Amino acid sequence: MSDKRQRVRVQGSWAKPQPKQPRPPRPSAAVPNNNQQPKSANPAPGSWGFGSQKSTSKSFEFHQPTKPVRDVPPEKVIEHAGDYEISHAPSGVSRLRLLPGFLAPEEADWMFSKLLAELPWSQKTNIRQGEAYEEPRLTCWYGELPYTYARSTMAANTQWHPLLLTIRQTVEQVSRHSFNSLLCNLYRDGHDSIGWHSDDEAALGAKPTIASISLGDTRVFSLRKQPPPEENGDYTYVERIRVPLSHGTLLLMEGATQDDWQHQVAKEYHDRGPRINLTFRNIYAEPEGHRPGTKLRFTAEQS
Repeated sequence: MSDKRQRVRVQGSWAKPQPKQPRPPRPSAAVPNNNQQPKSANPAPGSWGFGSQKSTSKSFEFHQPTKPVRDVPPEKVIEHAGDYEISHAPSGVSRLRLLPGFLAPEEADWMFSKLLAELPWSQKTNIRQGEAYEEPRLTCWYGELPYTYARSTMAANTQWHPLLLTIRQTVEQVSRHSFNSLLCNLYRDGHDSIGWHSDDEAALGAKPTIASISLGDTRVFSLRKQPPPEENGDYTYVERIRVPLSHGTLLLMEGATQDDWQHQVAKEYHDRGPRINLTFRNIYAEPEGHRPGTKLRFTAEQS
């Protein structure tokens, strides 16, 4: 009775008595076999007791790596106003011009609110490897010609918002470039993004200048250099640059930047408010024989 109470106390009132385990049978007396060979208590190394095997010990041999060990170059940060020549190559000089505070804070606040509410924002559907996907941001396009990228075309739109015309005129005066079109991007939060790419469609012409105005929350604009042919598309060891783009900043990409560099605005997994990016550019009729959206690649023969 005490044994049952003990079991209930330990296992709970629902516990059932454990069945008794049968006793194992007693071993019978071994009958000696005069023909059986005695087993060795210590089998030979490497045999694992399965017959006789030869011991094969091999010393470690160090081989020098076939490829030289390289360090990944540190990422550079550009955050102060100035002109930056970021690379020199046969294609030409790649240049960034950064102007934080290009728009005064109060003016930038008003412009941001007005454009956020009044531009015809929509989500574009692109094609990648035969599959359709929605861009992780909203866009709208202004220009006398359509614009094709990622195998999807934005229709021509000559109905410029009056505020955009004012901003374009101001950008043209400071940059000393003229522009006939504008791609507007709305990043609704930190999850909206644009992946690695170059603005090198043939319709944008050779060595296009892109003028970018940032309104709203700060996002990091990243650049990475195109790898040389011997790297076979490996970006591990290329140069990289980070440019935080704050409210009211103007950034210009000039020269061979679109030939020799890619850029992106990556996703950020913490709180980010909306950001509007106005990217002024020039667009031309598609070159004869080019499919809309075809990339224009620099080659050594062009130099």
